[in-house]
Order: sequence, then C-alpha cells, then structure tokens
Amino acid sequence: MKTLANIIENIWVQRIFWSIVVVLVSTLIYTIISRIITSREQQNAKVFSNKKNRTFLRMLRSVIKYILIILTTLVVLQIFGVDVTSMLAGVGIIGIVLGFAIQDALKDIIKGFDIISDNYYRVGDIIKYGDLTGKVIAVGLKTTKLEDIATGNTVSIANRNIDQVDVVSGNTFIKVPLPYELPVAEAEAVIAEIVKSIQKSPRISEASYLGLTELADSSLQYLLKIVSDPADKLQARRDALRIIVTTLETHHISIPYTQLDLHNKK
Repeated sequence: MKTLANIIENIWVQRIFWSIVVVLVSTLIYTIISRIITSREQQNAKVFSNKKNRTFLRMLRSVIKYILIILTTLVVLQIFGVDVTSMLAGVGIIGIVLGFAIQDALKDIIKGFDIISDNYYRVGDIIKYGDLTGKVIAVGLKTTKLEDIATGNTVSIANRNIDQVDVVSGNTFIKVPLPYELPVAEAEAVIAEIVKSIQKSPRISEASYLGLTELADSSLQYLLKIVSDPADKLQARRDALRIIVTTLETHHISIPYTQLDLHNKK
C-alpha cells in the first residue's frame, strides 16, 4: 500500500497523469466542435453546397485544430513546471530567429487566408499545378489537398505556391482539319452534324462551332468549343474526338496530314 501511495504522490506521475487528462479533454473538445460543424453542414446543405462556404468550413476546422494544439502544448508545459508566461514574454527576443526558421510556414498560413478571402480556388475546383491536375478536396492553414484526376492519388501542395496554380475551366477548344478540296459550305454542314452529335454526349453540356480559324499547310482548320465539368475535361475531349473521326468516316472524308514530296536530282 505504501508503494502505491508513494507512486501516486510522485510528482512526475502526477504531471504525466494531468498531461494525459489535458490531451484527452482537448481531443474531446475538437471532436465535439468538428461534429457540430459537420452537423451544421448537413442541416444546411443548400447553404454549404456553395464551394466558398464549404472551403470556409474546412479552413475553420483547420484553424480550430491548430489553436487547440497550441493551447494544449502550453498547458502541458505549465504542468511540467515551465514558466509559460516568461516564455511568451521572451518570444519578442527570439522572434527574429524564429521568423527566419518558420517563414515558409507563415507564408503558407497567410496564403491560406488569401485563398479564402480572394477566391483563388475553392473546394471542388479543378486546379493545375505544374504537371499535376487535381480536384481540391480540402484547404488547410498550410496546405491544399488535391485528388489527382489522372491517378486518384491525394496530393498536398503548400499554400505559398498559389501563384503557380491555374484554375481549370470547363472549356475545351478543338480544331477539326478538313481538306482544301472540300468546299467550305459542305465542310460547315459536316461540322454542324458533328456539333449536334457532340451535344448528345453525357459528359458534354454544350458544343458550338466558332468558325474557320486557320489556313494550315495541308488543311483548313475549323474551331469547335465544348463545355463540360472540369473534372471530366480530358474524357470529354476524347469523346468529342471520337465523334469527329467517326462522322468524317461516315462521309468518307479523309483527315489531311502533312506530306513530304522528295525529288531526285539527276
């Protein structure tokens, strides 16, 4: 009994015990707040169907998590005898040093708020970063999470890199090459048939003919515009190209290609 009592009275055991309690309480608070946010989102589905509102909720959840982590850390330090008040007062002295050490993290946080306030992009948008094209699934304080539309993998990019990000639109422009020998009136009649067929594609919401756009070396280029969900953009283009080729085959129109004539000099 004395051994058990001695263990209970040990200052380090007490500190560890209360630290565990603080961490569990902090985790419980975050869980409750997170469930409340999720519940509000489900109850007001129409309001939060807006991409900006969904993005704001993701950011709010991220902010709350980091605040609780900081507060929990400070309380645990206080339990272990660290003078948190003096430590916070000394932040000004070491602030410059820390500033250099964490400047990238600060840039990420600042840009994270810029993403929300300036509508750079929102949850549900399709964005392109370098060779990566993905759907935004979460915007946090430091990073943006994307689902790569080519592989389905989840990728994180630092918020400070938003200047290198392009928001992908649903517009796709396709040039249809037709031979010079085909009169323009007949060519445009075939193009109209192609547009009508493309409009029936389930992935394409709109298709239109914009006109003759280029006098190429071996063909006349007719420009089409198709509109789809940005997430379906690549497949929508494939569908449109297939319709173009099959329609031209039906009309026995060959797609022109560059030919090189060689002459032997004797």
